[in-house]
Amino acid sequence: MTIQQDILRELFVTGLTNAHAVEKQALSILTPQVERIVNYPEVADRLRLHIDETNDQIARLDEMLAGFDTSGSTLKDLGLSLSGGMAALGHSVAGDEIVKNSFANYAFEHFEIAAYKSLLTMAEDGGFASATPLLQQSLSEEQAMAQWIDESLPVVTRRYAMLYAEQGSSGAKV
Repeated sequence: MTIQQDILRELFVTGLTNAHAVEKQALSILTPQVERIVNYPEVADRLRLHIDETNDQIARLDEMLAGFDTSGSTLKDLGLSLSGGMAALGHSVAGDEIVKNSFANYAFEHFEIAAYKSLLTMAEDGGFASATPLLQQSLSEEQAMAQWIDESLPVVTRRYAMLYAEQGSSGAKV
């Protein structure tokens, strides 16, 4: 193995470890959201589906990391899970929680998309071809979720405005 190959391997494994922590963070953001949603059943259903996808993504990352005789970082997983939980808590007190969550989820999905694209580049450059289909599957799921949020944002926004007009801020929240 050349020095360059060693560096690519190290960067790739670090990227996989970071992605693992980010997916744990996603769970800590999405799970509390889904538990609070009442007035937006299609959002709750899609979030539940994406939580399942996220668990599958974590399993794929675990599989890739095991191929390098390593695992996710408990410290990184915990740190990002805590920050995700705090972000979810922060929005829960907002009158327009559902709208703010939609914005944050849209941004977070694009962060994950960028991470998987970067990992795919490193897999290609480092010769880690066995990781490519697993990473591509996760990337496709993140892209689909981002597209769904993008397409549903007008519906969520309009429903929020309607509920606010009918019931005030407490009835429109989630």
